[in-house]
Amino acid sequence: MVRLEASEYELFEDIKQVDDAGNESWSARDLQEVLQYTEWRNFHKAIERAMIACKNSGHSIEDHFVEVNKMVKLGSGAEKSITDYKLNRYACYLIVQNGDPRKEIIALAQTYFAIQTRRQELADAFNQLDEDNKRLVVRGNVRQWNILLAEVARNAGVITDEEFAIFQNSGYKGLYGGLTVADIHNRKGLSGNEKILDFMGSTELAANLFRITQTEEKLKIDEVAIAADANDTHYRVAEKIRTTMLELGTTLPENLPTPERSVQSIEREEVKKLKESKAALMLDE
Repeated sequence: MVRLEASEYELFEDIKQVDDAGNESWSARDLQEVLQYTEWRNFHKAIERAMIACKNSGHSIEDHFVEVNKMVKLGSGAEKSITDYKLNRYACYLIVQNGDPRKEIIALAQTYFAIQTRRQELADAFNQLDEDNKRLVVRGNVRQWNILLAEVARNAGVITDEEFAIFQNSGYKGLYGGLTVADIHNRKGLSGNEKILDFMGSTELAANLFRITQTEEKLKIDEVAIAADANDTHYRVAEKIRTTMLELGTTLPENLPTPERSVQSIEREEVKKLKESKAALMLDE
């Protein structure tokens, strides 16, 4: 029950690995399968081209492409050692940029890793960002943590779409003083297909990110196993955050201004800039 606004990107999220320090990586063998390369030797050519691009960009190949060996089982039951690579986001981005352009999945991967790479670049200098780019970074974090929250909620008994909608509303009601998703949607003046998270400023997004991360943690700590208890937990965590905001005298989330531009429009603009930059670089070469 993983829910993403950009559900087509789930393929890349599903194979992503995160270590204890929060570092993301992808296995080249897993990426090969998702990108629909049937033979390793063909995919490895894309990896080699990506390595050249990495070097030409002034980066160390070893920092982004870590060669590893993994054991796989053969049909006979025996095991065989094969070469794999532990790839960071930038390495994946370079690989898909050097992949087979005839594959539709390659175009999708290029957009996904371009956005993710740009988000990381922005996150590294968050304090210097303008409001639109702060929204881009925090919205990306919200999307990632919502995936984790959805999984923990499922383990806590929130199974059906209807149950998940109730669970989500519980959190929003706690944080927004009783307002539901529909209420917030109407308050922001959004059309039917526009999502409230995409029309939040960075401060409002940050408050919701805190709601999501703390609920995810609380559900695990309390080992919640019943949907009704999960709803109550989500509400109480969010209500506590709202109480803290009241005590601090900060602006409550429902009173924060609604941005005119959606996060998607910002993402499209950033991807366009990346493509234009890449095209300019090719002309220079």
